[in-house]
Amino acid sequence: MNLFFSKSPLALALLAAALPTALAAAQTPTDPSVSQAGTSSEVLLDPTLVTAEQELKQAPGVSVITAEDIRKAPPVNDLSDIIRKMPGVNLTGNSASGVRGNNRQIDIRGMGPENTLILVDGLPVTSRNSIRYGRTGDRDTRGDTNWVPAEQVERIEVIRGPAAARYGNGAAGGVVNIITKAPTKETHGTFSVYTSMPKDSDEGATKRANFGLSGPLTDRLSYRMYGNLSKTDRDSSDINEGHEAEGEAAAAGAEGVRNADFNGRLTWKLDDRQSLDMDAAFSRQGNIYAGDTQYNYDLQSNPKAASASPWVGRETNKLYRQNFALTHNGDWDFGTSKFFVQYEHTRNRRLDEGLTGGVEGTINSTDFSTSDLKSYLAHGEFNLPLATTFEQTLTVGGEWNRQELDDPASTSQALSSGSYWSGSTGSDSIAGVPSGTRSSATGATIGSLFLEDNLEPWAGTVLTPGLRMDQHSDFGVNWSPSFNLSQRLTEDFTLKAGIARAFKAPNLYQLNPNYLLLSSGNGCPVGSSGSCYILGNEDLKAETSVNKELGIEFKRDGYIAGLTFFRNDYHNKVVAGTDVLGYSSAGNMILKWVNAKKAVTQGLEANLTVPVTDSVTWTTNATYMMKNEDLDTGNVLSMIPKYTVNSMLDWQATEKLSTQLSVTSYGRQKPPTTGTTKVDAAGVVTDEVGSYSLVNLNMSYQLTKNLRVGGGVTNLFDKKLYRAGNSNSAGAATYNQHGQALYFTTTASF
Repeated sequence: MNLFFSKSPLALALLAAALPTALAAAQTPTDPSVSQAGTSSEVLLDPTLVTAEQELKQAPGVSVITAEDIRKAPPVNDLSDIIRKMPGVNLTGNSASGVRGNNRQIDIRGMGPENTLILVDGLPVTSRNSIRYGRTGDRDTRGDTNWVPAEQVERIEVIRGPAAARYGNGAAGGVVNIITKAPTKETHGTFSVYTSMPKDSDEGATKRANFGLSGPLTDRLSYRMYGNLSKTDRDSSDINEGHEAEGEAAAAGAEGVRNADFNGRLTWKLDDRQSLDMDAAFSRQGNIYAGDTQYNYDLQSNPKAASASPWVGRETNKLYRQNFALTHNGDWDFGTSKFFVQYEHTRNRRLDEGLTGGVEGTINSTDFSTSDLKSYLAHGEFNLPLATTFEQTLTVGGEWNRQELDDPASTSQALSSGSYWSGSTGSDSIAGVPSGTRSSATGATIGSLFLEDNLEPWAGTVLTPGLRMDQHSDFGVNWSPSFNLSQRLTEDFTLKAGIARAFKAPNLYQLNPNYLLLSSGNGCPVGSSGSCYILGNEDLKAETSVNKELGIEFKRDGYIAGLTFFRNDYHNKVVAGTDVLGYSSAGNMILKWVNAKKAVTQGLEANLTVPVTDSVTWTTNATYMMKNEDLDTGNVLSMIPKYTVNSMLDWQATEKLSTQLSVTSYGRQKPPTTGTTKVDAAGVVTDEVGSYSLVNLNMSYQLTKNLRVGGGVTNLFDKKLYRAGNSNSAGAATYNQHGQALYFTTTASF
C-alpha cells in the first residue's frame, strides 16, 4: 500500500478525500435554532449552506459533542475533559517520556498531541507552537483546547483518521473543531457560574464565570460576544509525597491555571445570499506553578533548581493570544463559497529555563523572556454542485499559511567546552554556527491547493475522492491524497471506509539551525563520553502517515451500533538524533534533529446506543489499541491505555430534570521499555499503571424558563493515582488522577 501511494502519480491524482465543504460549514449549526439555556432563537445563517451534520454523517471516524452534552456534563475548566470521552481519544503528555506528566493534551488514536489539529470556528489555533520544543519531544503546555469557555460552545466536531487529511499540516492524528455560538436575530444573553470542590484539600478547586450576549444592531448587522474569567488552583506541593520513585524527590502535582477571555463577532448580511463575519478575540492564560522541574530535582536542596522554589504558587509562564479574522460566505447560482483571512499573535512570557542536559526545561533564572509567534492565514474555496447523471459536489480551493517565531531564550545556550554541572565555560566553535549571539527569528510558509468530489453514483453509495498539495518553504512539495467510501448494504447497515496520506511539517524549533542544546551525558549516544550538541536541522523531511480505516454501522429505530478498525503507518517522525555527525573545536560531539524510520498505531473503535425507554438512553464507546509502537526502538509511541470504555445512562426524568450516570474504564498503561540515551539505558523503569475506572453522576434542572441549575459528583468512588516521576524513573506513573469532587453550575438567561 505504501508503495502504491509513493510511486503512482496517477493514484496520487485520483485518490483523496475528506469532508466536502468542511470548512465552509464549520460555523453552520446542525439545527436552524440554537438553544441558549432554555431559550431558542434563530441564527443568522443562509439556509442553502450545507450543514456540518449533513456532510459529517457521510464520513467514518467522526463524533459530534453538542451544547446539550456539555450542559449536562460540563468540563471542569478545559474542553479536553469532555473531548477525551469520544472514541479513539485520550489525554497524554506531549511525548512518551512522561515529562510534564500532568500537562496532558488531546491524543487521537495514539498519534500524540502534536498530530492533533485544534480549530476554533474552523480556524486553526497555534499558540502551543510558541512554547519551546524539548529534546524528548516535550512542550510545557496545556495545549489549545482551553481558549473557549464550555458554556459558549455550540458543538465540537472530533474528526479521526482519513477524514482529517482534508485539513493539511498537523492533522495526521485528527482534528478537533470547537464551534462557538452564533449571532441571533433577537437579543439574548446568558450568565453562567461554575465551581468544583475536591474532597481532598490537596487538589486544586475551580471557579468559573462567563457571559454571552447576542442580537441585532440593524436589520442586516448583528453581534455576538462573550467574556470569561476562571481559575483552577494548583495541587499542594506535597501531594505526591510518599509515592515518588526510589531515589527521586517528590514529583509535582498538577499546576493551576488562570483564564481571561473576551471574544466578539459582527455579522453583516450584505444581502440575502452574502454575509461577512468580523471576529476579534483576546485571551490570557497564566499558570500557577506547582513545582514541576521536568526531571524531579529537589527544589529545596538542589542548587541547580533552587531558583524555581520561590515561584511555587506564582505565575511562571503567561500566554497572551490575539486573534482577528474576516470571513465571507457566499451563496451563488453556481454553488457556495467561503473566504477568510486570519491573523493570530501569541506572546509566551516565561521564566528562563535550562538548555543543558538533565536541567533542560528547569527554571534556572528570575528573568522572564518572551517568545513571540505570529501566524497569517488566507483560505478560499468554492463548493460546486455539478449537473451530471448523478449527484455530486466538487470542492476546489487554496490556502496560504505563514508562521514567524522569535524565541530569544531558545538560542541563549553558549558554545562551551564544559558542562552545566562542571561550571567550565571554555570557548568552543562549530563550523557554520555563530560563536556569539545567534538569531532567534525563524519562520516557514506553506501554500496549498486542494480539490475533492463528493459524489453519489447510485443510491446508497457516496464516494469522496480528493487531493491536497502543500508547498513548504523549507522542504518542498507534499501530496496528501485520500479516499472515503460510504456504502449502504441494507436498510440498516452501512459500510464506511477510508484511506489517506497525511503530513506534519517539522516545527520551527526543529528546523532552526540556531536552536542548540548541550549535554554532558544525558542526550549523548550510548557508550560515548564527553559532551554533545543537538542542533536544528534545515534538511528534515516532513513527517507522514498513511491512515486507513474500515467500519460498519447499524441504525434502526434509535438503536445505533458500529465497529471500526484503524491503522496508521507513521514515517519520518522527527526526533533528537544519536548519530555523531562531527566534532566541535573542543572535541564535543555534534548531533542534529533527524527523521526516524517507522511507527505504527492500530486498533478498534466501537460504539453502541440503546434507547432503553422513551426517557432513558444508554450509550457506550470503546477503543482498543492493538499496536502503539515506535518500530525503531520498540517504545510506545504514546503513553495511552490499552483500552478505554466510556459508558453512560442518560435519564430525562421529567421535562425539566435530566440525570446522567457514567463510567469510564482505562486499561493498563505501559511506559517506554528501552532507553535511547546514555542515562536512560542504565535505569529505565518499566512499571505499568494498572486498569482503573471512574464513575460520575450529573444532574441538571430547569428551574424556570430563564434559570437552569446543575450539579454532580465526579470520580464518585474517589479513585486516585499519584505521580511518581517521569517515565525513566517512574514507569507509567507520570500523572495525577484527582479524586472525588462536587460541582455546581447555574445559568441565567434572557
